[in-house]
Amino acid sequence: MRKRSGESERQRVPAPFIKKRIASGRGAMEQPNVTHDGDAALTPAFWVAIVLTGIATGLFGDLLMWILSSAERLAFNYHSGSYAAAVARTSGLHRVTTLVIAGLIGAVAWYLIRRYLKHEKAEIDESIWNGDGQLSMRRSFLTSVTSEVVIGMGASAGREAAPKLMGGASGSVLARWMKLSPAQRRLLVACGGGAGLAAVYNVPLGGAIFTAEVLCGSFALPTVVPALACSAIATMVAWVYLPNGATYADIPSYHFSGSIMVWSLPAGLIIGLLSVLYVRLIGWVSDHRASGISIFWVMPPAFLVVGALGIWYPQLFGNGKDMAHEAFLGVGSVGLLFALSALKPLVTALTLGSGAAGGVFTPFLSTGAVLGGFLGVAWTHVWHGTPIGAFALIGAVAMVGAVMQAPLVGLVLVLELTHSGFALAIPMIVAVVIATFVGRQIDGYSIYSARLPRHVPT
Repeated sequence: MRKRSGESERQRVPAPFIKKRIASGRGAMEQPNVTHDGDAALTPAFWVAIVLTGIATGLFGDLLMWILSSAERLAFNYHSGSYAAAVARTSGLHRVTTLVIAGLIGAVAWYLIRRYLKHEKAEIDESIWNGDGQLSMRRSFLTSVTSEVVIGMGASAGREAAPKLMGGASGSVLARWMKLSPAQRRLLVACGGGAGLAAVYNVPLGGAIFTAEVLCGSFALPTVVPALACSAIATMVAWVYLPNGATYADIPSYHFSGSIMVWSLPAGLIIGLLSVLYVRLIGWVSDHRASGISIFWVMPPAFLVVGALGIWYPQLFGNGKDMAHEAFLGVGSVGLLFALSALKPLVTALTLGSGAAGGVFTPFLSTGAVLGGFLGVAWTHVWHGTPIGAFALIGAVAMVGAVMQAPLVGLVLVLELTHSGFALAIPMIVAVVIATFVGRQIDGYSIYSARLPRHVPT
């Protein structure tokens, strides 16, 4: 008996165990995300590499966070609780001196790394988007260690760039050892990069979505499944040293209200407009950052300026985690919230422009939190009753989504970082959609694409 049309074996890669189509004869790949693997075949060797990359990323995350905490302890006798409070307990002279020393350490280390390892690659975003996924383990490791040391001493940058880079470097090395294709290597590096973020912030879902939305730009199954696996493995391995709770603990469960729903509309617009300015600022300082011998007379004075501002605002030291935490709790006067929202992007840009290597995720999350808090305080004079911390959560989501041009990442990361805010999901979505749309329509760059190195004609 002849087969009806459409009952032939499915031509899919990888081939399914059940070869025959379902009764209707329709194809499985008609669902857009259920695609074939494409160039990055999910072979058994690739899955072994995913597991090993997750393990290596989690261990590197532990090591780098231990280095960071050691630097914090030596610089400011910080052991637990609020890093900003530990900084505030020291004298103004101590803060300035510590930042200048950090600038000297960073200048020497990065000058030597960039001079003697200049032909080795250590730009993870560039390697995924415009390269073949090749990263140097040696240069990546030295850059990451230096970054965590100077951030622990107070430099205004995000701690996540180093584990993100080491996750990518681990994937790159394993791909080379296991002779994976360039497409498989790029996907593996992207999964390692997202897993690095996941491991140090205990956000396995956020790390996987960061891989898919930001690094790969695809939510197809062949991207999402390895991204989830790698982030989950790295996060669990990191529990060997890092805590398994929320990064921002004890955030109240804020309730939805008409006030905050209406507020999310103008707040999304304002944050979207500011995000364009911030992204352009990061792009400009990245292109004009100190290089070569000039790093010696640019970085220490730049760090001195950050240290001097830290006399009045110790919250500016480090990645800004405590700024965000206090804003989420509703702590801070209107003047303090405004000052921090204005200064944090500037000191972060100054730090990066001086030649330092570091992340931008937490500094801009904290900027969005204090900016949301400031705008919320102003709003409560019009419509009373909403806690300031609720505005801060929505501001953080909108800012992260807009500056990353990744609204799902912004939403999921803040929810996962705080284990709170689910009742505010609708105003969060409204604010992040508006902010991201405004940023995309006006400019379209993100804090990652704006930092790509200048193209050199060949």
